[in-house]
Amino acid sequence: MRYPQGGGLTAERQQFREELRLKAAERFARGEASSVIARDLRVSVRSVQRWRRAWDEGGPRALRSQGPASLPRLSQEQFATLEKELAKGPAAHGWEDQRWTLNRVKTVIGRRFHLTYTLQGVRKLLVRGGWSCQVPARRALERDDDAVTGWVKETWPRAEGSRRPVEPG
Repeated sequence: MRYPQGGGLTAERQQFREELRLKAAERFARGEASSVIARDLRVSVRSVQRWRRAWDEGGPRALRSQGPASLPRLSQEQFATLEKELAKGPAAHGWEDQRWTLNRVKTVIGRRFHLTYTLQGVRKLLVRGGWSCQVPARRALERDDDAVTGWVKETWPRAEGSRRPVEPG
């Protein structure tokens, strides 16, 4: 089970799943049916069958947790350095506008740390570090914020009020 924001199972959840697999291994040794084990452990029969195959090939050791699927390739210190680089802004790294894109962050990582990331890997790295995707608001150059505020306070309530149904009298 993978989660989009966390990158995988928590350590506690990994431990829980490993314990389930090891309980199943004890029952494999007793010759119990996969469907009975699945029902009792509240998992799918397919999972139990997959665990049984691994157990047949490698014994209980094959059912131990393998640890996290992937570890961040940048250390905490390197990520802190990356954040400092990003705080300098895109102009400090040679781009004309003040907009960070995944491709630009990927380029900074490559230049600074000599590591290659995919765009999806850069996104996951930034999300793990607490960053979020933001899209700048597009506004017309002619926009007059004072006029908009006045319209919202004065004109809109009158227009909204006129749409209320008239009660029969």
